Amino acid sequence: MVGFDTARPAGLPAENPANRKGAAIFLPGTDVSVSVDECEASRYRPDMNRFWTSCLAVFALLATVGERASFAADGEKTQVFELRTYYANPGKLEPLLKRFREHTVALFEKHGMTNVGYWVPVSNEEQILVYLLGYPDREARDTSWKAFKDDPEWKAAYAESTRNGKLIRKVDSVFLVPTAWSPELEIETRQPERLFELRRYTTNEGKLPDLDARFRDHTIDLFGKHGMTNLIYLHLAPDQEGAANTLVYLLAHKDARARDTSFESFRIDPDWQKARTKSEADGPLLIKGGVQSLLLKPTDFSPMK
Repeated sequence: MVGFDTARPAGLPAENPANRKGAAIFLPGTDVSVSVDECEASRYRPDMNRFWTSCLAVFALLATVGERASFAADGEKTQVFELRTYYANPGKLEPLLKRFREHTVALFEKHGMTNVGYWVPVSNEEQILVYLLGYPDREARDTSWKAFKDDPEWKAAYAESTRNGKLIRKVDSVFLVPTAWSPELEIETRQPERLFELRRYTTNEGKLPDLDARFRDHTIDLFGKHGMTNLIYLHLAPDQEGAANTLVYLLAHKDARARDTSFESFRIDPDWQKARTKSEADGPLLIKGGVQSLLLKPTDFSPMK
């Protein structure tokens, strides 16, 4: 991953939202656009001191945005994601999916929400629907949801779908922000449909920055090397329980067999073993049982497949 990892000037954080391959900035007072790589290279040239200083100023400004910035598929900045899990009442999952397919997804979009993906677990004994939405910020989220709930079309769809009983017995919701080192999220449909994997890591106290560093500097590239698609990496929003010790991320695989093959080759990769050993020199990063994984298949109406 591209980064200012050696001889970093004071004031420029390691985890900068502009600190990515292909990112570009405009230098103050000019129409000159430069890439992160060009900025990085300029600091080693004595004749480019002023150029580097301008780069530093802009990147330092961008750093104040911190982990709040990512980009949606349409290029608009999305600062907050919401992961929602609906637990259907017995026999009500199909009617719930029908309501989303025919009404809810379009109404979410109508009211300014970004539909990222809708999935059901591969093994779905609990009869759940998992989906991910994006918003510019929490205030925009609340405004969108209020407008959605007040929409006459939604009220009619809800009333019709629940004539024979409520569809949902429980709703879980968590707010997330992209890490500064996350790939930009691409919302795309592929054929054949992919297998998705939602993973959640819980660290020991004070170890989340170390886990972040290991993913940023090693794990993401190694996942890609072994055939996995890195979609997005997220932290819990600061006001969420467990925000100081939780990493959530989403992967895509060709299928279940490819997923197993990828992880098997990843685990025996000498580069991974070396990175893991070094990162845990002062103790394990994760609590016991600190990895949760949920395999997901996209619904027919999911924007991401």
